[in-house]
Amino acid sequence: MIIKTTLAAAAALALTACASQMGGSNNMGSSAINTPSMGSPNTGTPAMMFSQAGLPDSVKVPAGNRVALETVGVGQITYECKAKANMPGQFEWVFGGPDAKLMDRAGKQVGKYYGPPATWEANDGSKFTATQIAVAPAGDGNIPLQLVKANPAMGMGAMTGVTYTQRVATKGGVAPASACGASNMGAKQIVQYQADYIFYKAS
Repeated sequence: MIIKTTLAAAAALALTACASQMGGSNNMGSSAINTPSMGSPNTGTPAMMFSQAGLPDSVKVPAGNRVALETVGVGQITYECKAKANMPGQFEWVFGGPDAKLMDRAGKQVGKYYGPPATWEANDGSKFTATQIAVAPAGDGNIPLQLVKANPAMGMGAMTGVTYTQRVATKGGVAPASACGASNMGAKQIVQYQADYIFYKAS
């Protein structure tokens, strides 16, 4: 009886040890499987560069140029009530000039946009004016999309070598809805707006 009891106890201990080893092996296997999925978020996803694929052809930048800087312009546009050219007795709100901060995608100010003449200036002092190439509708209540060709930059810095600039993702900025006539000719009104300004350089 003593021998049988001892053998039974030894067998139970052996089974317990075996189960424990198997459990440890499963836990290690589970950990190995989970490690890659836990580590993958740390690899990060590169920020996507702006694509002009969805823009109207009229405001697309020609081939041979690459995106050099993406900014968000936040500010205001001044309009002035003036007589229409060659149309006696008629008046309209005329674009006077912008005054906006240029922010990077992280919200840090990297420059400014002002006029007249319309000028894009980086914090380092480099700046340029431009010639409008084309515009395209951007929906009711929004100033149009725009493509301009940069004139040679003044000063050395971020704006040096800019070839084209697009105004996209516009919000607001249209001329005032209030009356403009002989009684208030010369009056000025300010409207708020926002737009992305995408700067290109030769690739």
